[in-house]
Amino acid sequence: MYRNLEDCLIDLEKHGHLVRIQEEVDPYLEMAAIHMKVYEAGGPALLFERVKGSKFRAVSNLFGTIERSKFIFRHTWAAVQSVMALRGDPIQALKNPFKHVSTGLSAWKALPLKKSASQPAAAQEIQISDLPLIQHWPMDGGAFITLPQVYTEDPAKPGIMNSNLGMYRVQLSGNEYELNQEIGLHYQIHRGIGVHQDQANKQGMPLKVSCFVGGPPAHTLSAVMPLPEGLSELTFAGLLAGRRFRYSYIDGFCISNDADFVITGEIHAGETKPEGPFGDHLGYYSLTHPFPLMRVHKVYAKPNAIWPFTVVGRPPQEDTAFGELIHELTGDAIKQEIPGVKEVHAVDAAGVHPLLFAIGSERYTPYQQVKQPTEMLTIANRILGTGQLSLAKYLFITAEEQQPLSTHHEVDFLAYILERIDLRRDLHFYTNTTIDTLDYSGTGLNSGSKVVFAAYGDKKRELCIEVPDALKALRGFEPACLVMPGIVAIQGPAFTSYAQAQLELQGLCEAIQAKGSMPSCPMVILCDDSPFISATMKNFFWATFTRSNPSHDIYGVNSRYESKHWACDNVVIDARIKPHQAPPLIPDPTVEKNIERLFAKGASLGGLKLLG
Repeated sequence: MYRNLEDCLIDLEKHGHLVRIQEEVDPYLEMAAIHMKVYEAGGPALLFERVKGSKFRAVSNLFGTIERSKFIFRHTWAAVQSVMALRGDPIQALKNPFKHVSTGLSAWKALPLKKSASQPAAAQEIQISDLPLIQHWPMDGGAFITLPQVYTEDPAKPGIMNSNLGMYRVQLSGNEYELNQEIGLHYQIHRGIGVHQDQANKQGMPLKVSCFVGGPPAHTLSAVMPLPEGLSELTFAGLLAGRRFRYSYIDGFCISNDADFVITGEIHAGETKPEGPFGDHLGYYSLTHPFPLMRVHKVYAKPNAIWPFTVVGRPPQEDTAFGELIHELTGDAIKQEIPGVKEVHAVDAAGVHPLLFAIGSERYTPYQQVKQPTEMLTIANRILGTGQLSLAKYLFITAEEQQPLSTHHEVDFLAYILERIDLRRDLHFYTNTTIDTLDYSGTGLNSGSKVVFAAYGDKKRELCIEVPDALKALRGFEPACLVMPGIVAIQGPAFTSYAQAQLELQGLCEAIQAKGSMPSCPMVILCDDSPFISATMKNFFWATFTRSNPSHDIYGVNSRYESKHWACDNVVIDARIKPHQAPPLIPDPTVEKNIERLFAKGASLGGLKLLG
């Protein structure tokens, strides 16, 4: 059980899970590049002891593997899972301690503890410019906090038990921000902090905000946990840390006494400044948009404070392990939340939000003569209306019959659906709706469409295991490459406009149809680089589902409307890069070359052999 971040790092180093980097490293691009190289190789946590321009140390890749994450929480893991199992009413662990003795004691000991103001986190007052100002990608708008714990209280019901602790990215420098005086917070009004801001606006008062950075690792994880009603993030933080969240108040702001750094400030109604660009989890830059401005009040650092950070980019990244950790802790929560659902898997390689695979139930079919998706469509609507799942654009859903299925066996699962889907019946569109704010494939910020591929019943086709003749030698659309059974990628001209794309896709679909029916290949991907798309399933998932908007980019061979329902013989997805989409994240080659010094023989990372 760790009192602070340094306790954790000492423990990790003792057990071979951490390496110290003793060379001076530049926070501009170098630290992020080193982190990504080590993460990709499944390497250790990294403690940067000499950060150029700052007296503070920094640590990354703390949660880089699920094994290391579970090692960090090994002493409290079982107790946390017991409490999370009481999702329907977790507070009953407190109300009925004799019925739930162990979970009740765990939850009771986890309640936040108010202390005096003279605690380590407030030991020294510093400025934003003293921090490790880490910029991750060349086109980023400035330095960002990537692992903040952003704390606010409900102005109508102040107090720590009516607080919200969330992880919203924080821009520290760049753009129009006045260094040391202003920072930017990226969040939407429907999030917990947004609800508090709305309350403060109604009362005509600024919203007080505290950004905690560091502290026991449990505090970081608690900021991203999807918790049930009745269990606050700070109680969960104490539960996972095995030590109560200690806090005090200074100048009316809540201070985490165990955090390494605390930034306090206020958000005033209507005050925004441009935030971004920022390399994001879809593998592209989220562009510059106005977001709330926080006026900095004070910045604190404890003695020997350590700055934790992660790097966000094309998956998989460290937040992938975060997701796995959350899934293990919450268990089968989705089954309790959506009746009939057996499994939902957000495909990490596609940037999590764009693509969902799901297994539902199909209990209506005994009363039907034809096996077809019915109950599954009800479940699909529930999935697309639930929390973060509502950000999805593509949902592939089926139900088990004779053979067991797993959405995590992605190729097998997708093949199962493609073998059974009836493309005249089983595609269901939702147009002019909301998608992820960070997804620029749609018609505007947070605007786009969704589609459900629902398949159930007997196997209808054998999937092609080589490129069908109908897709070979198509003038202007070469080469054709097999992605997986039933899916072929073809390369086309660069996308110029939707009007031109309609003409191109109409011609392509007519050319395919003229060559004869092609039932073995239900899905065709039009892209900019078919060898790239077909090289790995990760490439296929990423490029196809982050670069397409279902309502605008799905076409069909022999497409038509049947009773207002769109139907086709083969689906064609236009996954070419569109001019309005954000640019992809590309590492700086000079920086990549510069960091090789750290992996050379005798250097801090020389023994890791990651450059081969």
